[in-house]
Amino acid sequence: MSTLYIIGTPIGNLEDLSYRATRILGEVDAIACEDTRITRKIYERFQIASPAIRFSSHEHNEEHAAKRIVGLLREGRSVALCTDSGMPGVSDPGYDAVNMCREAGFNIELVPGPSAVLGALVLSGLSGASFTFKGFPPRKEGRRKRFLEMDREAPHTLIFFESPYRIAVLLRDALEVLGDREAAVCLELTKQHERVHRGPLSELCALFEGAPHPKGEITLVIAGNNPKFLHTDKDDTVQP
Repeated sequence: MSTLYIIGTPIGNLEDLSYRATRILGEVDAIACEDTRITRKIYERFQIASPAIRFSSHEHNEEHAAKRIVGLLREGRSVALCTDSGMPGVSDPGYDAVNMCREAGFNIELVPGPSAVLGALVLSGLSGASFTFKGFPPRKEGRRKRFLEMDREAPHTLIFFESPYRIAVLLRDALEVLGDREAAVCLELTKQHERVHRGPLSELCALFEGAPHPKGEITLVIAGNNPKFLHTDKDDTVQP
């Protein structure tokens, strides 16, 4: 039976690609990927035989790519869907393809992979009992503050993706809207220069405000609305 395989790919370190993902990437008849040049590096690194059918599936052509995937499945072919890093559909293209294939009645299998969300949550040292992944905040200040306000009273941990160019303003707005909570800025997860800055939002703001833009991907973790995570000791310092 033709199958759509949703494949999670490494978020930085190529060695995190699973054995199962490696096998399936070499067995499928076609692959739909966010950027064919980036996915090619995986095939080359692990010496995987590339399928004859390769095409892009990104935010600007997602619906068209999803229709092509359905067409290939109807021909009896198997298709792998992956993005540049992480899991398709999680702040990345993939939603349209999965739903269109499901509505058409095709078999869909998930091949899990590394997660910046879960990795940052664990490294932050904040509560993982319950959390909400919020994706990328709005770029405009007013909308961003309203976006943060939605979870001001929520007790669960909050997780965001953000650009290196906007992390300072996100920290500033989070401090204003949520209060001086414990938080962690996680950079370059799984890569050679992985680092995590932990501390109250006030000190993280001071660390990033006016500083050169950091390099790489950023995941921000902020404690939920709980008194034990509110910063009260001004002698504490941000941990590198």
